[in-house]
Amino acid sequence: MATDWRPTASIDMLRERARLLAQVRAFFAERNVLEVETPVLGHGGSTDVHLASLSLAATTPAGRERLWLQTSPEFHMKRLLAAGSGPIFQLARSFRDGEVGSRHNIEFTMLEWYRPGFSLDQLIEETAALIQAVLGRAPGALRRRRYRELFREALGFDPFGIELDALRRAAGERGGLDMEDAPRDECLDLLMGLVIEPGLGREGLDVVVDYPASQAALARRHRDPEDGQWVASRFEVYAQGLELANGYDELTDAEEQRKRFAEDNAARRRLGLPEVGVDERLLTALEHGMPAGSGVALGVDRLIQLALDRASVAEVMAFATPSC
Repeated sequence: MATDWRPTASIDMLRERARLLAQVRAFFAERNVLEVETPVLGHGGSTDVHLASLSLAATTPAGRERLWLQTSPEFHMKRLLAAGSGPIFQLARSFRDGEVGSRHNIEFTMLEWYRPGFSLDQLIEETAALIQAVLGRAPGALRRRRYRELFREALGFDPFGIELDALRRAAGERGGLDMEDAPRDECLDLLMGLVIEPGLGREGLDVVVDYPASQAALARRHRDPEDGQWVASRFEVYAQGLELANGYDELTDAEEQRKRFAEDNAARRRLGLPEVGVDERLLTALEHGMPAGSGVALGVDRLIQLALDRASVAEVMAFATPSC
């Protein structure tokens, strides 16, 4: 008999959560951003090698099909943008396999919004304003930090220029792991997580920009003014060592997006990971034409955890894994 039937958050904490979610909705209502709801199931999942999508077999009008639980509502929301929705936001249930801890849960709430016509800088400012509204206080100075400079300051090397063998040694030494055959991005992610991230956002909000082009995912790319290397047109926001948000200057080129999906699945095969179905409806929507603009995904449970000064996301969720 299961004995852990009680919620992981107190009822008072859930009342506070509801109050903060109401503030999120009020924030977007004041800016005339439309709230939408989209399915948690789709015909494609995230091909990103760093994410583990969940899937299930379902009976549909087409017969037995494999459907994917969304890691974020991005694909459906971009189809709405291509259909002419204008600016939209969603508080969406999202799923990522194996992610359980003080900052993670397999099922969680993602706040995602899209701003046609917005530059990345405009979206950074709006994201900071949203965080301030939910925290109920100014989070401190907003600092833009370049990915390369963070590595130079903390580790003494340029992450774009260091030889792969030297990078593997640095990652192995810091992580206490065998990184002899690890891909470049896996080494960079390990060092970012272990060495750099814990110190970010300690005196305000740190916004990290100019990530490696290989980490662009569904973002555009641009040339680094330092030396002309391609970098990702994206940002991540950190507060108190917590990554809160991930924003993109959104890719609208269907052929480029198809190429990236194929590259992701090829990388999955090399790493022994299962391939993930490609969302053909998203690609067709991009071919139809999605307006240029920016979008951002923000971890609601983490932001509420920060606002309410809790040690774990489980304390601000009704039923966290595994008690669900």
